[in-house]
Amino acid sequence: MRGVFCTDYKMTPGGFTLIEVLVAMLVLSIGLLGLAGLHAAGMRNNHSAYLRSQASLLAYDLADRMRANLPSVATGSYDNPASPAVDANCKGTGCSVTAMASHDVAEWRADLAVRLPAGEGVVCIDSTPADGADAAAPECDAAGTQYTIKIWWDERRDGSPLQQFVTSFQP
Repeated sequence: MRGVFCTDYKMTPGGFTLIEVLVAMLVLSIGLLGLAGLHAAGMRNNHSAYLRSQASLLAYDLADRMRANLPSVATGSYDNPASPAVDANCKGTGCSVTAMASHDVAEWRADLAVRLPAGEGVVCIDSTPADGADAAAPECDAAGTQYTIKIWWDERRDGSPLQQFVTSFQP
């Protein structure tokens, strides 16, 4: 009888087992969920930055309007007007400097309401600019010589504490 050769076979798997596939899918799905969370946070922060930019642009728009109407600034027409009104004649045929101040503030407040969610704001003489909860309670003390523009908006649109943008300037 001839010799029987016995070869030593190693037991190596030819593919992945079901458990290895499931673990790989679990790791991949956790990574994708993390990526989705990062994307959502990035979008939220991007929108927040956009709204803050809008508030900044609107504040500087009013400051430029005030610098263009210095006689009305000197008489205090811009200092927290109670109920400003838009005068259609101010743009076309012209109006007094006091009416122009009222027109500027009314247009500015209308822009705030359109560009910012629940946007509202005040302009006043204030020595402590960072206070005030909203436009209904802006806490303007009428002290000093600097004008302060305070803007509030509801960033989350859920009634949570309002975001605030404040700038002070000397016209």
